[in-house]
This record gives sequence, C-alpha cells and structure tokens, in this order.
Amino acid sequence: MQGKIICDIPPGNDNPRNSEGVFIRLKDGTIMFIYSRFRGDKAGDDVSADIAALYSHDDGETFGGERILFTRLEHGAKNIMSVSALRLSDGRLAVFYCIRRGFHDTRLFMRISDDEGTTFDEGRYCINYPGYFVTNNDRTVLLSNGRIIVPASYHRCLGPDFNSWETFNGVSTARFFYSDDNGGTFFESPGFGALNVPTDTGLQEPGVVETEPGCLLCFCRTDLGSQYVSRSRDYGATWEPFMPSRFTSPTSPMTIKPIPGKDAFIAVYNPVANSPVTHSKAGWGRNPLVYSISMDGCRTFGDLQIIEDDRTRGFCYPTVFFNEDYMLMSYCAGGEEDVACLNRIRIRKFKTSELGGLKKAF
Repeated sequence: MQGKIICDIPPGNDNPRNSEGVFIRLKDGTIMFIYSRFRGDKAGDDVSADIAALYSHDDGETFGGERILFTRLEHGAKNIMSVSALRLSDGRLAVFYCIRRGFHDTRLFMRISDDEGTTFDEGRYCINYPGYFVTNNDRTVLLSNGRIIVPASYHRCLGPDFNSWETFNGVSTARFFYSDDNGGTFFESPGFGALNVPTDTGLQEPGVVETEPGCLLCFCRTDLGSQYVSRSRDYGATWEPFMPSRFTSPTSPMTIKPIPGKDAFIAVYNPVANSPVTHSKAGWGRNPLVYSISMDGCRTFGDLQIIEDDRTRGFCYPTVFFNEDYMLMSYCAGGEEDVACLNRIRIRKFKTSELGGLKKAF
C-alpha cells in the first residue's frame, strides 16, 4: 500500500455517515475539502444530509475547522449530497451538489462564490427538468474550451409514490448537460448512452475526462463485470456506443483524472479479483481499491497499484487532487464498526514521484 492516511471522518452521534467528497484549492493556498455530512440515526441515500467543509493550511498534512456550507432545510429537500467543485474560467469558485426531493426530482445544483467560499449565490439547477438524475461526487469537468460538462444517470420512476424505493428503477441511461457561459445557462447534449444487453443497472454513475481538446472519455459502472466506456469527439455533444472496458469492476464507481504536468492520467477503482475472495458484509465487495496510470491519453493503462486491500472494509467514491509534489485522495472506507462502507470517509496523501507507473517516465 502507498501513501499515508491523513485523517478519517467516522460516523458519530447524530452523524451516521460522512461520504463522497471533493478537494478545491482556494486562492490563498488553503485546500478546501467538501463532503456529504448526514444527520440523524440513518445513513441511506434518501435521509437527511448537508454539505460540510474541512480546511488544510499545510498542503494536506492536516484538516480541520469543520463548517456547514449548505443545509437541506434551505432547499426544503430530503437531503443534499454528492458534491463537486470547479474553478471557473472567470476565476470564481463553483460548488455543485444533488438536491433530493424524491424519486421524481433529484438533480445537480450549482452555487457560485465571489469570495472564495465565504458566501455563495442562490444557485441554479444544472438540469432543467425534474427527474431522478444521479451525479456522483467530483464529476463536473471544465473542458479546454471553457465548457462545463455534467454527466448524470437518469432513472425513470416505476410508480406514483415518489418517496418509496419501490418507485426506483435501477436501470439508467447516461445523460450529459453543459454550460458555455460559466454556469449561467445549462443545456442537455443531444447524445446519450444506453445499453442494449440484459442488465439490472444500465449505465450508472457516469464520469467524464477530457483526454485531448474536445475528446472525452465517459465511464459508467454496470452489473456486467466491468466499467462500460464511450468516447465523444465534439466536447460531449454526441457519443459513441458504450462498450465493455479493461476495467473489471463490481457495481462500484470509478474515477479518471489527468495528472497535471505529466501528460498522464490516473484511474482509481475496484477491480474484480482473479480468484474467489471473502468480503465483509459492510464492504459490499468494493475491495481492493487500486489505481492505474495511462501515458497515452487513456488508450492503455499500466499495472495495478494497491491503495487499500483490507477485506474487512469497502472502498469507493474516490476523488483525487494534485499539487506539483503530491496527490491527495479521498474515498469511503467504512468497516463493520461503521455498519457500511459508505459511512466513513478517508483522506490519504501520496508523493507524486512515488506513484507506480510514473517512475519510469519521470
């Protein structure tokens, strides 16, 4: 295993779950870590949650100063969760999160700050019509032409009770929304993704990375043994058919991010083991957590590097943040003491020079 654990944020009293975060650098050098903080005594996706932040003033060696940024109550929603953040092309700070009102209306919402996260505007939806749209943490991307692209999985309701899990349809399609004016207005791309094979998930929890100007790679979790991928060559307007990839995977999310200054990309995910293994009930089979590096624009990837392989835990919903000398990574890391893998979030720090797969080239 590589890197060092900086901090864990375990569940506690009236706080059954902490999960799904994102890092953003403020202009004074502070690193802001934003995540979903749940309230009450239950930890499901459809219960009370707010958006909280921690701060590091020493390049990610420590985090503290917890602050609640946004609450579900200000939206009159069941919860708010799954946060993303961007530095917009005009220099302002944007924070995104899903507002959950029910299975008929869950959509990504955008708030902009002119004062580095001290205050935020009233915000606007990134998706212009109601529906159940899942956008994971750290999924919004600022493209090379200034476009903001938002991937989302769209689930249709199966019945009239918008607050019952019996209404939820697990089979989803991948949709894409974009803004060309720093979030002033959003539109839906004409292209979308769907599977034409038997599946109970469809294309869930899509993510996007720009591999070269205008060329995007989308990856989605499925129940078919691997991440399914597609490419767009027109900034996300249209998409090629989704196909299985080299990334073997349970029904668990993946992330791919560029490594600044290295002309390389890092993929973080849960591979499927080559032989049967025993996982803990709390881990949901999301183990081990690994990364792999591409030096050719995500066409091929190198050997797997283990981040975590404790079989008593599950590891998922990763996000990465790079500085010149180091990488910060957060991910869910719950075990039996936390009830489920989603309920504890962990921050780990790596030296960039020690990342497996980069050593030979740099």
